Amino acid sequence: MLVFFKERLAFLSVPKTGTTAYESALRPRADMVISEPPMLKHAPVYRYNRFVRPMFLKVCDTELDVMAVMREPISWLGSWWRYRQRPFMAGKPNATHGISFDDFVLAYMKGKKPGFADVGSQFKFLEAQPNGVGVTHLFRYEDQPRLQAFLSERLDVTLNLARENVSPEMPLNLSPEIAGRFRRKFAEEFDLYESIA
Repeated sequence: MLVFFKERLAFLSVPKTGTTAYESALRPRADMVISEPPMLKHAPVYRYNRFVRPMFLKVCDTELDVMAVMREPISWLGSWWRYRQRPFMAGKPNATHGISFDDFVLAYMKGKKPGFADVGSQFKFLEAQPNGVGVTHLFRYEDQPRLQAFLSERLDVTLNLARENVSPEMPLNLSPEIAGRFRRKFAEEFDLYESIA
């Protein structure tokens, strides 16, 4: 998570949406950088609302805009599946070696997900809170020019991004039947993604 106090902006770090590269590029410009531990680096809206927002509201009498990036849901799952196939993951409980993408998505759709498929939900990460706190500026991962233009203008910076934390290149072969089931079961993920202007 990055906070830019003067610009009144908090940049939430949705996993597998390229935010590590933005963190590296904007770290010198940010007033607050939370890069460890992962549960704080990747604090969802509800955790931001509970812990970070009150700090700025009570101490500084300031409300921050909240920005985040969302990835197309099947591509997002695909990134997790590929990420957990990195060589050093071999033999670890969360590794996806020997698991097809179809099987990974089927496991993700279970009520009690096995560890390798328990990767959270972008919808839940970004969900607005009962007090109205939510994401003010939401961007598609696939529309990097719009995201970069927003940051360049809002922060008055020239971005120099490097690729970081990249998943191995592998084809994503998801059967139409499983893709259809996933779209039906997690319609809110797709509805949110489609709502991004």
